[in-house]
Amino acid sequence: MFLYVRLFYEFFKTGLFAIGGGLATLPFLYEMSAKTGWFTAHDISNMIAVSESTPGPIGINMSTYVGFQTAYTYLGIAGGILGGVIATLSLVFPSIIVIELVSKVLNKFKESQIVQNIFYGLRPASTALVAASGMGIARVAFLIENTGSIAVNFKSLILGVLIFVSYKLFKLHPVVYIAAAAVIGIIFKF
Repeated sequence: MFLYVRLFYEFFKTGLFAIGGGLATLPFLYEMSAKTGWFTAHDISNMIAVSESTPGPIGINMSTYVGFQTAYTYLGIAGGILGGVIATLSLVFPSIIVIELVSKVLNKFKESQIVQNIFYGLRPASTALVAASGMGIARVAFLIENTGSIAVNFKSLILGVLIFVSYKLFKLHPVVYIAAAAVIGIIFKF
């Protein structure tokens, strides 16, 4: 029972403060990882890969995964399913509350300079959270960290650059790049 309460608390807090979308949840997941030990930084990179390649918002997919995996480890399949549901709903619940409150406030004060300034201040905060998440993902994807030493994973770096350049040149659907990266990862054993 305590595990479910903790899952609810951690993901409610994440949903309340992760402004800027699914990638903005990553700093909270890294903190959650360090605090709870439920998963590692490497697990987060795997969650990102799976969440980005499956339908639905990345934050929702990752919360469902963490909730399921964590509860499954301690309580079995039924516990895992309930853990996934609790983590997902607790991530979404703050958004529902905030959207309801904001819509009521905006209808009254949408011309207010204070409200406009609030939104002006939220933009850089969202950008910074997404940038911090991107840097964390890049660290896990492009660096190999072993007992105090750090090395560049050149295979991953080259693949990342090739996909970036290909995307800029050809603008194909992201699924094409995800599928290509998966196939290349299998062939070259990343």
